[in-house]
Amino acid sequence: MKTITNVYLLASLCLLFSCAKQKLNAQSDNQQNTKLVQSSPAGDVVGKITVGYQGWFACIGDGSPINAWWHWAPNASQQPSSGNNGIKSWPDMREYTSSYQTGFSNLGNGQQARLFSSYSDQTIDIHFKWMEQNGIDAAALQRFNPNGWEGPIRDAVTSKVKIAAEAHNRKFYIMYDVSGWANMQPEIKADWTSKMSAYTSSPAYAKQNGKPVVCIWGFGFDDNNHPWSADVCLDVINWFKAKGCYVIGGVPTHWRDGNSDSRPNFLQAYKALNMISPWMVGRIGNVNDADNFYSNVNVPDQAFCNANGIDYQPCVLPGDLQERQRAHGDFMWRQFYNMIKAGCQGIYISMFDEYNEGNQIAKTAENTSMVPSGAGFLALDEDGVKCSADYYLRLTNDGGKMLKGQIPLTAVRPTEPVIGGGTIGGIPFDQTVSLKGSNNLFVSTGGSIQNMFCNRSAAAGTERFIVVNAGNGKVALKNGDKYVSSENGALPISCSRTAIGIWEQFDWVKNSNGTISLRGNNGKFISTENGTQAMTCNRDSAGIWEQFNFN
Repeated sequence: MKTITNVYLLASLCLLFSCAKQKLNAQSDNQQNTKLVQSSPAGDVVGKITVGYQGWFACIGDGSPINAWWHWAPNASQQPSSGNNGIKSWPDMREYTSSYQTGFSNLGNGQQARLFSSYSDQTIDIHFKWMEQNGIDAAALQRFNPNGWEGPIRDAVTSKVKIAAEAHNRKFYIMYDVSGWANMQPEIKADWTSKMSAYTSSPAYAKQNGKPVVCIWGFGFDDNNHPWSADVCLDVINWFKAKGCYVIGGVPTHWRDGNSDSRPNFLQAYKALNMISPWMVGRIGNVNDADNFYSNVNVPDQAFCNANGIDYQPCVLPGDLQERQRAHGDFMWRQFYNMIKAGCQGIYISMFDEYNEGNQIAKTAENTSMVPSGAGFLALDEDGVKCSADYYLRLTNDGGKMLKGQIPLTAVRPTEPVIGGGTIGGIPFDQTVSLKGSNNLFVSTGGSIQNMFCNRSAAAGTERFIVVNAGNGKVALKNGDKYVSSENGALPISCSRTAIGIWEQFDWVKNSNGTISLRGNNGKFISTENGTQAMTCNRDSAGIWEQFNFN
């Protein structure tokens, strides 16, 4: 009986062990399956804000290889003007040190209508500085067919983007827009191999899951500009993946259903992508549209991606300014709220510098004084609400904080169109001003490590200052990322400080003749020295040299 019992016990133990092993194996299989459908961990695009960056503006005389008004005007050999206009929104030009005269009428404030060139190192540097200041993590550099006449300038801009991204600790990656690229299949591979792959060695080149990121925009669109079969597109996707890349697809809005704007039988090609980013420009134009697409398109998109181990990067757009879609930020914020609530893995902003379509977030004309007279451009205050030029950059900053969990999920936009509500007690806080001395010349920074002078005949980038609220009714003057310092009156004043200390705080004194004076914490007034020598902060009273007009 004992032997039989032992045998029985042994058999029972074996059976239990076998069942336990099967259960563990099943759990292991389930864990592996779960891993297949989990989103990627946070990286340079997952959990991050990416902006589409065109970098495609040039001007005659800027030294670029094409020497043309590239993307500013349909006839690039002629100045852009009301009759030769390629843009829908006018940029805020106050921070650019290089600009080029157009054929438009003067701005509403009387200044010349000038535009920037993306070929300028300073232009790209300032754009990436804005990204750094506003928490934008990465820029997807648009790259169209590089084998045509514009190839050399696109190559040059790529190099400049790398330098700026490294300088401002931002990430970038190549985003091929294959629209109209007739011989795309072999040429995109050749371009990556011979040129673009070299950029992945930069510390600024975006990596996700340890792999360099590349995006291909335009596969599957059902039009004559994107004619390739699913097999051709799948071949290109798999080729990049075999090269060790993390591949994003810029796909049609209705990519899952194989109809509407997507070619049929493309689902397997879409499923081969590491991340999917459906296009939304032109699909929505108000909050109701955004909510409808959230329920009927974005949520099912996210569910499909979750079930198939694909990261989801929906578009968020500020809206077409010229079509009055923006609603002083409410439209864009609703999209941030919806996409983050849906559980997206990242967000793609359409776009950073797309002044052509009017959906740019880069600094834009605030009001009619900053656009060419009679040209029909709308400014950011088109709906009667004043907005600072950087408003949509600041809105993007808050959207990024919400994506990263740094602020709670909220349907109420936390960002005011103008910080501090504009003029307070007669002081134009958070507005950009120029200061003109009694010699009828403008105050200039002279550069970040030089003494300041009042000797410029016009107000450009180095002659413009943001009036910052320093607290206790005092102001600080900021140009770029540096503040004006009184140097405690012991040295000529400079614009060289990276933070506001006591020497960077001034009283904004209103004079009876309508001018203002600036008094430092040493109790002394800033003097122009009549423009004949470096400015100081050492006058006991505000005489004529210590008085400024501002606008």
